[in-house]
Amino acid sequence: MNTRRVVITGMEVIAPGGVGTKQFWELLTAGRTATRRISFFDPEQFRSKVAAEVDFDPELHGLTPHEIQRLDRAAQFAVVGARSAVADSGLEFDSIDPYSIGVALGSAVGATMRLEQDYRVISNGGRLELVDQKYADQHLYHHLSPGSFAAEVAFAVGAQGPATVVSSGCTSGLDSVGYAAQLIAEGSVDVMVTGASDAPISPITMACFDAIKATTPRHDAPETASRPFDASRTGFVLGEGAALFVLEELSAARRRGAHIYAEIAGYATRANAYHMTGLRPDGAEMAEAIRVALDEAQLPGDSIDYINAHGSGTKQNDRHETAAFKRSLGSHAYDTPVSSIKSMVGHSLGAIGSIEIAASVLAIGADVVPPTANLHTADPECDLDYVPITAREHRTDTVLTVGSGFGGFQSAMVLTTPKGAAA
Repeated sequence: MNTRRVVITGMEVIAPGGVGTKQFWELLTAGRTATRRISFFDPEQFRSKVAAEVDFDPELHGLTPHEIQRLDRAAQFAVVGARSAVADSGLEFDSIDPYSIGVALGSAVGATMRLEQDYRVISNGGRLELVDQKYADQHLYHHLSPGSFAAEVAFAVGAQGPATVVSSGCTSGLDSVGYAAQLIAEGSVDVMVTGASDAPISPITMACFDAIKATTPRHDAPETASRPFDASRTGFVLGEGAALFVLEELSAARRRGAHIYAEIAGYATRANAYHMTGLRPDGAEMAEAIRVALDEAQLPGDSIDYINAHGSGTKQNDRHETAAFKRSLGSHAYDTPVSSIKSMVGHSLGAIGSIEIAASVLAIGADVVPPTANLHTADPECDLDYVPITAREHRTDTVLTVGSGFGGFQSAMVLTTPKGAAA
């Protein structure tokens, strides 16, 4: 079956260290970190006390008082990001059949912040075993259902085609964009607004990761706490944020003279059916996702110019994906620069896959590979070129970006510069 080629023509990033795609890329290429001691609540009781927070003013970014009151922080990110991505695309949505425009958003934990805040109110600070619904916010149900994110974005951009939320843990932001691309490729829609958003920095989330000791206890120097691939790493740093995209079919984008950021050439996801939080050391499932994504892109492994790693900063994950790169790319893995932007913007759970797609797309446009901050002494078992500390100029036409999530989810996407793409 012939499938249509899918490209990214609009983009916006809301990330720690700066709201906006330009600010995001400046932070990455400067190798700056946005991790700091948590300011949203007093973290003293928690094992991990640091996070990568977004300095976000919803009113400054165009949300109305009604929207601010109604929307959880993650939904606010999504709506603001979607509107900006649509504007960046140059598409006149009012002139397009609304049934041919869809929405696919990723989110791992949905409206966690508002749910926790509302529970504190209706339980009177946890004192009531039976909550008092008289004190419930009228929008409490929408905070319960992550599907409300897709509905809000669809409403904001006027999309009446398929609208869904993909929630597959830490690969959600890759899987949502992959799903959106598949809908266009098969002809179900012509345009998709897609990406992911999460705002999980709350006491309940910190407690969850404290319980399994996944987040770092290093808090004496928060800016150095996230250390992917470094021998001294002690776990990941929680983050928040969003990245939103407009996808359309390649020939349609060319006809209207659109700026094309990149083509989504291949995507695949696999599960390890092994352990809820554990990973096999050989990286077989991630390697299989990479292989299938390359096959879909009709590209050999040695075509990869840069790997945007999951790079969470846990020993298990860093070693697992290092093995996966070697297994899937062979000797070319040793010649390919690899880096983890989580060293700078933290791990925003379901959103990070989309934020990493944005970083990959920007690397293609600039021929610059962002660095892995705080990487001073590499883990001997992680023996690839992880671009420590400083960004690197490097011809980057084809990027592999990967994600790994609790539950055994493994996803891979290949992004390229389409031949003859409009500038």
